[in-house]
Amino acid sequence: MYEVTIRQSFSAAHKLKEIGGACEKLHGHNFIVEVSLCSAALSDTGILIDFRILRQWTDEILNEFDHKCLNDITYFKDASPSSENIARFIYDRIAEKIKEDNLAVSRVTVWESEDARASYCGNSHDRYPKSKR
Repeated sequence: MYEVTIRQSFSAAHKLKEIGGACEKLHGHNFIVEVSLCSAALSDTGILIDFRILRQWTDEILNEFDHKCLNDITYFKDASPSSENIARFIYDRIAEKIKEDNLAVSRVTVWESEDARASYCGNSHDRYPKSKR
């Protein structure tokens, strides 16, 4: 299985719900996001996906978050804008952009500080695409 990962960042504020402590107050982070795709086979040109394409997809999603209060985004009206839920949101949106049967999102990791991260990996059947290249 091949895997590629890109790393990008965005800055945003959020307040978490019902966890107690200072994180329930509005505060901000310089989030780092890692998006990983996987495939059992490479294209005829010897790559899994052009990094520029994956960066473009990720940019489109992160631009919705950058310099915003995440609690104001529709998706987070009913879900806490935790790093876990941010990772799930990005995972699902990247997965929607993939058109090849042999390519899948393997993981999205969201770092809210240099020593705290959360990842979403989806269902195991989603992560391992069919080998068709």
